[in-house]
Amino acid sequence: MSRTFGPIRQLGYIVEDIGAAMQHWSSALGVGPWFHFKKIVALDSIYRGAPQPLEMTIALSNSGPLQIELMTQLNDAPGALRDHVAKHGHGLHHIAYWVDAFDARMAEWTGAGYEIWQTGAIGSRDNRFAYLSHPRHPAWGDHAGTVVEISEVSGVKGKLFQMIADTAASWDGSNPVRSMG
Repeated sequence: MSRTFGPIRQLGYIVEDIGAAMQHWSSALGVGPWFHFKKIVALDSIYRGAPQPLEMTIALSNSGPLQIELMTQLNDAPGALRDHVAKHGHGLHHIAYWVDAFDARMAEWTGAGYEIWQTGAIGSRDNRFAYLSHPRHPAWGDHAGTVVEISEVSGVKGKLFQMIADTAASWDGSNPVRSMG
């Protein structure tokens, strides 16, 4: 467990074909079911200090307590996902930590030298996320450093994540993809 952030709660992968990725994870790796959100438009998306629209398709499942996120950016706006694919291709993008006290923890980490790459909210403004990097291990340079996602899980998103984990824990292999609104 990280002494700085706590336990890693999610691994986020950028994939070229989300349908094929869900199929691979469920059939070859036995991870599922996948909760697929076909189009998510991030609220208040700020990329490198400037407003930028962010539209994604994502799928979520769990392997034990670890959540797996598959994602593809749908729009052509500059953003953390587009940067990563351009520099490093598809694959592991971030490790995520979940927090309840988003503002306090963000102040703590930026005070410790972490830089904000992109922020936004999913669904409602109390479901914020931020991609962070540290100058000693930069995520957006020529070398792939570690992207840290901080995800606010108070409220609705926390309940959704718990439902996904509970469903995955008792999954019998049927109905591997569940479409969400």
